[in-house]
Amino acid sequence: MNAIGEAIGEICKLILPINEEYYLGNSNSAIAVCTLSSINLLKNFTNSEILNKISIAGRLLSENKGIDSIIKYVNKNPQVSTIIVCGKEVWGHKSGHSLFELHKNGIDQNNRIINSTSPDPYLTVSELEIKYFQDKINLVNLINETKFELILEKSGIF
Repeated sequence: MNAIGEAIGEICKLILPINEEYYLGNSNSAIAVCTLSSINLLKNFTNSEILNKISIAGRLLSENKGIDSIIKYVNKNPQVSTIIVCGKEVWGHKSGHSLFELHKNGIDQNNRIINSTSPDPYLTVSELEIKYFQDKINLVNLINETKFELILEKSGIF
C-alpha cells in the first residue's frame, strides 16, 4: 500500500475506531457466520438462539488480518465446513469480495489474494492453511443482505 493510503488508514483508526468482535457458540457446529461490517446484524445472531446452532459469529473488517484470522480459525476447528458471509461489505476494503477471491483463486507468490480488488490483500497464513480453506470450506454468498430473517431463510442452513 502507498504512503497516502497508510496515512488515511491510521487516521481512520483514530477517528472511527471499530471493535473487532466475535462470539463463540456451539463448538460442535459446522456453521460459522461472518457479518462483514454489520454490527447490528452480528448482534441479531449473538442475541438469538441461533448462537447455539453456530460455531462462531463475527465481522470481517479487513482484507488481510481479518481473513488471516478466518483461515486460522477454520484450520483449528475442523468441524466448521460452512461460512455464511452476509451483511454490508466493508467500504474501501471489500473484505467479503477478497474472501471469495481467496477461496476461488488462492494467493500469488507474494501472498497477495489473486484477483482481489482490495487495497492491501496480503496474507500471512501458509499455503497449506489456504488450501484447507479452499478444499474444506463452503462459502455462502449473502453479501449485502442485512435482514436477519432473510439470511436465515436464504442460507438454507437453519
